[in-house]
This record gives sequence, C-alpha cells and structure tokens, in this order.
Amino acid sequence: RARCPRGWRAGSGAGVLDVSGTGLAALGAELLELPRLRTLLAKNNRLGGPGALPKGLGQAPLARSLRVLNLSGNRFAELPAALLGLRGLQSLSLGSNRLHSIPPEIQALSSLEFLYLGGNFITSIPPELANLPSLSYLVLSDNKIQSIPPQLAQLHSLRSLSLHNNLLTYLPREILSLVHLEELSLRGNPLVVRFVRDLTYNPPSLLELAGRTMKTRNVPYASSDLPGNLVRYLSLASNCPNPKCGGVYFDSCVRQIKFVDFCGKYRLPLMHYLCSPECSSPCSSASQSSTSQSESDSEDEAIVAAHRMQKVLLG
Repeated sequence: RARCPRGWRAGSGAGVLDVSGTGLAALGAELLELPRLRTLLAKNNRLGGPGALPKGLGQAPLARSLRVLNLSGNRFAELPAALLGLRGLQSLSLGSNRLHSIPPEIQALSSLEFLYLGGNFITSIPPELANLPSLSYLVLSDNKIQSIPPQLAQLHSLRSLSLHNNLLTYLPREILSLVHLEELSLRGNPLVVRFVRDLTYNPPSLLELAGRTMKTRNVPYASSDLPGNLVRYLSLASNCPNPKCGGVYFDSCVRQIKFVDFCGKYRLPLMHYLCSPECSSPCSSASQSSTSQSESDSEDEAIVAAHRMQKVLLG
C-alpha cells in the first residue's frame, strides 16, 4: 500500500490532491487524514485490484468534503462500492477502465452533476441512473451500449449527453422530453448510418382484446365489478400514438422507428409503439419529420429547432 509519493501536488489547505501517473496500485489510509480534501485526481495509475481504496472511505469525513474524483485510466472492472458513500461528490470520472456495467446503486450519489464513464465495456444503462436530479453532463461514449432506457428522460437537468461510438440503433421517443439538452453526440452508432425497423407483432390475447374493447368503447366499471388483477390490468392501457386511431394496447404492440428532425438538418430515429401493424403513425406536430422540413432554411424554424436541441453531433 503506497503512501503519497514524491511529486504529488496539493492545493491550499490540501483542497486538491493530484497523484496521477505515479504508478499507484492502492491509495493508502493517509487519504482519510485529509478531511477537507475537495478534489482527488488519481488518473493513469494501476488502481483496480482488491484494496485499491482505503477501508472506511465512505464513512470518513472525506466522504462529505470530496467534490471531484477522477480515477480515469485505471483498472477497475466494477465501480467500487466504497465510492457510493461519497454523498457530496459532484464530479466522478472513471473513463478508460474495465467497467462492464453501471450498478443501480449509483443513484445514491444524489449530488452528482458530471459523470464520465467513456472508454469502458458497458453494455447497458440502468434506469436508476435517472434518479440523479442534478446530473448535467453524462459521458457514455466508446462503450458497447445497445439501447437507452426511456427513464433517462427524467434527467431534467441534463445539458450534454455523449453516446458516440456505441451500438445504438434507435433512441427512445421520450428523449424529446430533455428540454434543457444542448448537446447530443451520436456519431459512430449504427443509427447514424442506417435505419432499423422491426414490425414483429404477436397477436393480442383474448384478455387484451377484451381490455381494448372496454377502453375504446368507454365501458363503465368500478373496482367492485371486477377482480383486482383485472382492474390493475385495465389501468396499464397505453394510447396508440396515431391520432387517427384512438386505440389502446397493453402487451401486444408493434415497435416502429420514425425519423424526427432536430435542428432542421439531422433526422434521428425515435421509437414508437403502435397498436397494430395496420396502424401507421405519423409523428406528432411537435416532432413531425418530412423532407421539406429537413431541407428548410427558414430562419424562424431554425430558431425554434435550436431552442429544442442546440447541438446534434452525428459526424
């Protein structure tokens, strides 16, 4: 276990500690003796094995003072559980490690504003990531992510989302709810170079057909009329996005991808769910996509589009 080596830099009052590029395989218990430490930089070392972080890190006074932690360029195969106790952390960087997943428990870092996990082997994003209310910058580039959970639309503070060089073939329609998003990076994903459409459709069950009939015909019912499980089932009805349809669906639906304009230049494939293969759904007026819109140079349109999405980086 290494002590702070020669060449480490500390700021005023030990507010900043930089031990980057020093070959460290573990951070010693001396770290816990810096209760006012706000920034810890330990990039490009050999951290990642058992005992890489000192015991009791999450319970030390440091856990309340530390705001910035950069462990990029190390050997972590999973996010250390000790980091989840750093409740005051605002910036966390674990880029270019060996991470294969993001633990759902990351939602415990409720003060997090900046999260950098680029250059790993992450294959999926846990919905719990959406429970970080202050997250403004999220970098997940250069991973192996295949889909984006619609729950990320709950990240109302998000301003920048970097997803380039992944395996994305579509984006969930809910991403349109990220009204403060200014930058979206998507280059190097299959969705940029090809359009994916899947019309696999399983016929609805008798239960679903009955539920659809009750919903579309507004058949009145009370909780005393039906078993509890059927009442709960009927409450799960989703409206078909086709405004000319007016239908609903429960479990049986058609996955469809539509191109939607951003900035008047780029067209992104967003996911829709239809109630049947015959129910072709045009995009809503708020996100309608057409050739004329894509090629339009109208100044007014550009201003409106820029308000929704200021930067879409596809190439």
